[in-house]
Amino acid sequence: MSSLLYRLGRATARGRALVLAAWLALLALSGGAALLLGQGTDDTFAIPGSESQETLDYLGHVFPEMSGAQAQLVVVVPEGQRVDTPANREAVEAAVGEIEEVPDVALVANPFDEDVHDVVSPDGRAALIAVPLDVDIEDVSERTRSDIAAIAEDLRADIGSGAEVHTGGKAFEELVPEFSIVEIIGVAVALVVLLVLFKSILAAGMPLITAVIGVGVSVGLIMAVTVLTPISSTAPMLAVMLGLAVGIDYALFILSRHRDQLAEGVEVEESIARAVATAGSAVLFAGVTVMIALLALFVAGIPFLTTMGIAAAGAVAIAVLVAVTLLPALMAFAGRRLRPRTPRRARNGRGRPARAGLAAKWVRGVTRAPVITIVVLVAGLGLISLPGGSLQLALPNGGSEEEGAPARDAYDALTEHFGPGYNGPLLVVADIIGSHDPVGVVDGIAGDIEEIDGVQTVPLATPNRDADTGVIQVIPSSGPDSEETKQLVQTLRDHEEHFADAYGVSTSVTGLTAIAIDVSDQLGDALLPFGGIVVGLSLLLLAMVFRSIWVPIKASVGYLLSVGAAFGATALVFQHGHFAELLNVTETGSVISFLPIMLMGILFGLAMDYQVFLVSRIREDYVHGGDPHRAIETGFVSASRVVVAAAVIMFAVFAAFVPEGMATLKPIAFSLAVGVFVDAFLVRMTLVPAILSLLGERAWGLPPRLDRKLPAFDAEGGALEHELQLADWPSPDSAEVVSARELSLTDDRGRVVFSGVDTHLLPGGLLGVHGSGPSGKTALLYAIGGRVPGIDGDLKVLGRVVPQHARAVRTRVALIACRDTDTPADEARTALSDGLSLLLFDDLDAVVNTGQRDALRTLLARPVTPDGTPAGVVFTCQDPNLLLDILPPTRLSTIDLSRRLVEVP
Repeated sequence: MSSLLYRLGRATARGRALVLAAWLALLALSGGAALLLGQGTDDTFAIPGSESQETLDYLGHVFPEMSGAQAQLVVVVPEGQRVDTPANREAVEAAVGEIEEVPDVALVANPFDEDVHDVVSPDGRAALIAVPLDVDIEDVSERTRSDIAAIAEDLRADIGSGAEVHTGGKAFEELVPEFSIVEIIGVAVALVVLLVLFKSILAAGMPLITAVIGVGVSVGLIMAVTVLTPISSTAPMLAVMLGLAVGIDYALFILSRHRDQLAEGVEVEESIARAVATAGSAVLFAGVTVMIALLALFVAGIPFLTTMGIAAAGAVAIAVLVAVTLLPALMAFAGRRLRPRTPRRARNGRGRPARAGLAAKWVRGVTRAPVITIVVLVAGLGLISLPGGSLQLALPNGGSEEEGAPARDAYDALTEHFGPGYNGPLLVVADIIGSHDPVGVVDGIAGDIEEIDGVQTVPLATPNRDADTGVIQVIPSSGPDSEETKQLVQTLRDHEEHFADAYGVSTSVTGLTAIAIDVSDQLGDALLPFGGIVVGLSLLLLAMVFRSIWVPIKASVGYLLSVGAAFGATALVFQHGHFAELLNVTETGSVISFLPIMLMGILFGLAMDYQVFLVSRIREDYVHGGDPHRAIETGFVSASRVVVAAAVIMFAVFAAFVPEGMATLKPIAFSLAVGVFVDAFLVRMTLVPAILSLLGERAWGLPPRLDRKLPAFDAEGGALEHELQLADWPSPDSAEVVSARELSLTDDRGRVVFSGVDTHLLPGGLLGVHGSGPSGKTALLYAIGGRVPGIDGDLKVLGRVVPQHARAVRTRVALIACRDTDTPADEARTALSDGLSLLLFDDLDAVVNTGQRDALRTLLARPVTPDGTPAGVVFTCQDPNLLLDILPPTRLSTIDLSRRLVEVP
């Protein structure tokens, strides 16, 4: 992968004008597509297959007045007055008549009619005008809202001075996030951090430019896709929040590496290619982990959450593409102007700062007594996590809006004068098609429900026009997002058997409040399998990157500590109200249902980001120096500056959404800000060095069997650095077919298969690898053919470094197992005619057919491809003396592996 990124970085640097034009064109096209195709967002929270959703869908067919959106007018008169005076009744009756003519209105309930109950408050000061609509929430027109609001304003004037008429209900709730000054604040903070880090306006501006372009493309594409599928309003805002954060961070990592290389004298184009290959590999790894975690949101089985995860993953993918294409193009335009102006401090032999200041003091302090550091941090984070166990989840409603919003005022007025349950009514639907007394059955069910604890009143119980479905409206004694209402829904469902026995009808519970409860429950149930996927994925990916058991374990434990602390802090603020006023949180009690699963997915990717950039530097220094404790300090000092800057930027972007952001996004942004702070500064930069110090040598290494089976992911581009070191080896103009130096291989049991192999094979040459018994000759042959991972040493085949280019080598090499074929010579001729320039024969002495041996003698005398290129030949055998009749001795060299085999107990 690093080799591919190296070529990509060089190509984008050379074609910088075309790359820049392509991204600007994509930005324009995505914006145009959003304007032309965008259908707006859809905030319908539904769970296909759930009782509440299926019942509501059924009501849409048999009782549409009860299944659509609902508007409300809450009339409140001053203290000491009554709302039901004759003059007020007349004004309300006139307003009801006007509302009946408004588009989308199914019916209007006059609160003073004899058939309408429990819609005048006990204190006599307030009346509720319910306005059911015959369309869903997302289909309510702006004209309907404005007409009802105008009628409400006229009603307020007719009632007189001091009266209030609030418009609310789902039809008036404005829970759609909007772009605001918040995003600019986050970008401004990021600019300040980048200026401090780079001390250059040009360098500081590049990550911001690329991130903004990436976010623009992402949002444009998300809005354009609404023509094909509904997307919630949170999706584009989440894309903005994530796109800005990771877009700036990914560009920061690559740009920092590029500037370091420029300071060391590397040429611009070469530096860009290396930065994209090395830091870009880590960016790709981090981006892929974020995307996988976001896409794993499908485990919840909720369509709107799945589409949100896909949209956010798309934004991260675009951020990665921008970082490895557009950023290199801009760096190429800037040329050597990105080279740091200030002279770098004296460096040691590894190119690291000789003096590190605060970073060195910090890492020495946390590793001086690692056990104390670990105990204090784990205990402290565990204590902060405790409130998270009682975190209440709910979907947003009118009470989630900012103070002063019309729907919030109506919500508060209902709570004050009628009780919190009026903001979250439930519907019990009865199938009465087989009943001979539909009215009596519905009234009986309503009477039984009134006796249930937690029910405040049952204001409506009626069959539909066809008398096949009955609807009973239930007002809970508690608010829509309370545990008491959740328990009431379960109690009503538990009574379904009772209603069947008593009345011979089937019942079910629905309504927007019941659907919200079902959504929250399903999301809660999905947390454990989702967490298992995320933690399991982190263990696997980090083992691939760091070739270690303990590093992935501590990374996953640290991630869980970060998540727990974020949950706990969010519960303290948004549920218990601590520091709520300071953070401009006007409503406490519960947080949006999908916060936990979104936090776990996003924070996982960010945690892996910091883990890779910090621990990979420590591992690099350990591999080169061999001292695990010294490597912790030098690696930490090397990576800490960039990691701190990245974490501060990420924290600032998320934190900017908290004080002035929309109520729906505030808890998500807050939890992410806390999670980033805890994970970057307390876990990765404090706990990780302490654990590594405590483990010492044991922190690094995999069991050989697992090491061989587990794929490798070169997240820091080490493979590319090895390839670049071999660019002019064995000589700049070398035509060797096979070049090997100190080549060795160890098996799963720790036994050395072969070691110390040095060879150089020219085109047309023959190399015989022989040895009796298990000498490793076949393993060496397969290693040359690009089919054995995990080899140590230097190996070039057909000018390509192996194993980095093993796939390409396999396409240009013919491997012929002589024991498994009767026609090795024919296969070799076919390979040469196909242009393959290296022939590998395993067990060549197994060929006993006279005709095939004669054919091999002719072929090996002059192995050439159709264009006249001489091919190299490598073969294995027990004893090369048995092949003298078919081998040309003048071009033959041999390796006796039986003398190189080393047994390791």
